[in-house]
Amino acid sequence: MQTSHLLRKTAVVLAATALSFAGVIGSTAMAQDKTWPSGPVKVVMHTKAGGSSDVFMRTLAKSLEPEIGQPVVVINSPGGAGAAQLARVRAAAPDGLTLGINTLTPLTGMLTNLKGVFSLDDFSWIASTQVDPNLIWTAEDSPYRNLNDLIAAAKRSDKKISVGGFGSIGSTQYIALSMLERAAGVEFEWVAFNATPDIVAAVLGGHIDVGMSNLSGAQSYFDAGRLHGLGVLAADRLEALPDVATFEEQGYQVNNDWVQVRGVFGPAGIPEETQQQIADAFHRAMKDKNYQQYARNSGVIDSWMGPEAYKKFIYSMSDTAEVALEKAGVK
Repeated sequence: MQTSHLLRKTAVVLAATALSFAGVIGSTAMAQDKTWPSGPVKVVMHTKAGGSSDVFMRTLAKSLEPEIGQPVVVINSPGGAGAAQLARVRAAAPDGLTLGINTLTPLTGMLTNLKGVFSLDDFSWIASTQVDPNLIWTAEDSPYRNLNDLIAAAKRSDKKISVGGFGSIGSTQYIALSMLERAAGVEFEWVAFNATPDIVAAVLGGHIDVGMSNLSGAQSYFDAGRLHGLGVLAADRLEALPDVATFEEQGYQVNNDWVQVRGVFGPAGIPEETQQQIADAFHRAMKDKNYQQYARNSGVIDSWMGPEAYKKFIYSMSDTAEVALEKAGVK
């Protein structure tokens, strides 16, 4: 599946649609609309505070709150590779007051350790917001300066080089690392974490050799000169890290469609009109100047899919994840 092509094509169509909604429904009218009850909107995260998705939602909340005229409460519910978050969202009333931010982690989880516990049909898939490539990095004082250094060390070492990332074996980042392993003919030791700050702390503390994450959760450490990028799994380099080459630029052929995706979801049964309201509100909030500055500095790509397109995308990506897991030897 050409995911990047799908994202670009869908983004163009839905960006125009989103623009047509801008200014049609004011913040006050939205807050008072009976299809979206007034009250605090709880957004449940699958990571601890400080992770890439958490930074995204807390940044967006600043422009989302005035947009909907009610408070946004971010709740961190890590654990079980997303199971804690999924359980909390699934059990909520389908009124639009309890939402979650999803990545691809729930999709891989439902095909592995959470298979039979949760299914895609348990949820309403409401809107896409970001596309965020995975990045491999290490401490600035590390002898590894690029992927070739890392691969060469892995081939000559008797001990596997440790790579820390979010989630257990089978997670989104684990699959990304598996792509590099197959392309380079090496094996790494996967070390699972619940948030990017924990991965950073482990790398800087010398407990693991290399980290894998999206840029946003580690951005401040790059800005402070404490981390060094080794490679980006994407078709193009990140604007925020122009000196870090892609996997393919360094000679490793991988599936560049396998990027992190962030979106909004909720419990099954949220009325279609409420889902559309939520999608429109998130997308309008994303046009805020301060949010856009964060997004560009973090190297993420805006994504504008609404409920119908995003649901189709999620089910399609689940099929892609199933194939990726089989290739990684997880299924």
